[in-house]
Amino acid sequence: MRKEDLKSLVTQMYEELLSNIDMQKDATKDQVVTFLQDSANTIASLEENKLDSTEHAKLAFTNAFKDVATTTLSSYKDTNDVFEELAKVHQETVAECSEIHINFPEIREKFNLIQEQMSTEVERANNIITDLSTQVKELERNSNLDALTKVFNRRALTSYLDKICSKKEIAYELHLLILDIDDFKVVNDTYGHIAGDKILIFIANILRRTLRDGDKIFRYGGEEFIIILNRIDKETCEKVTQRLLKLISSNQLIYKGKTLNVTMSIGATKYYQGDTPDDIIARADKALYRSKKAGKNRMSSEVITDGN
Repeated sequence: MRKEDLKSLVTQMYEELLSNIDMQKDATKDQVVTFLQDSANTIASLEENKLDSTEHAKLAFTNAFKDVATTTLSSYKDTNDVFEELAKVHQETVAECSEIHINFPEIREKFNLIQEQMSTEVERANNIITDLSTQVKELERNSNLDALTKVFNRRALTSYLDKICSKKEIAYELHLLILDIDDFKVVNDTYGHIAGDKILIFIANILRRTLRDGDKIFRYGGEEFIIILNRIDKETCEKVTQRLLKLISSNQLIYKGKTLNVTMSIGATKYYQGDTPDDIIARADKALYRSKKAGKNRMSSEVITDGN
C-alpha cells in the first residue's frame, strides 16, 4: 500500500475520532480506546494495493464510534431497568412499613434516602439514553455504509450516481444492475425477520466475494441491491450476472436447522450520455419487472436503441 494511502487512512481516522468526541456530551477514555482498536483492526484487514478496500476502511472509521455509542446506550438502558426495578421494590417496602405501623423512623429515613438517590440515578440514566440515541441517529445519517450488510447504502448510491451523471460523458462503459430477492416476504412470514436479515447478509457476502474491487455494491432498500459494474462491455456484464444468479441459487443458508434456498431476479442497463440517476435506475427497474414476470431467478436488460 502506498505511503499516501496510509497517510490518508490515518488522517481519516484522526478526523473521525475528533468529530465523534465533539458530538459526545461526556466522551470517555474507554470509548476512545475502543474506537482506536476497531480502527487498527480495520487497517490490519486491508488487502494491499486495493483502493476500494481502502475506501471501505475510511467509511468503517465512522461506524466504529457509532458501534461504541450503541453499545454504551444498551448498557445504560440495562442499568436504568435495574434502577427502576429496585426503586419499585423500595417503594413497596416503605409502604408496607407504614401500613403495619412499625416504628422504625431511622430505617424509614434511610429507605427514603435510598429511594431519592435511585430516582436521581434513573433520571440521569434517562437523560444519557436520550443523548446517546440522538448521537447514534446522527452517526447513522452521516454514514455511507448499510448497518446490517456493511455494503454501501442508498445515501452513498445517490452521491455516486450524481457524480457520474454530472460528467455527462464518460470514457468507458458503466452497467447498473438491480437485484431483488425472490419471494422475500414469504421467507419473512415463514421464518421471521431475523431469518430475512440473515439472508440479506448472506447475499451481501456472496456479492463482495464475487465482484471486483472496482465494482460498487449498494443496498438500495428492503431486499434490493444495486451493483455498478465499471469498465466492462455488455457481454461481460451478462457473464457476471449469470455467474451471480448461479452462485446465489446454488448456495444454501442454514437457519435454525432449516435449509433456506434463495434466488434473485436482476434488471440490467448501461449508462448513456445525458442520463440522470432517475433515468438509469428506472430502466434497470423496468428490466427487473420483466425478470419477475418471466418466472424469476433470471436477468433481463433494458437498452436504448435509435435514440429512444
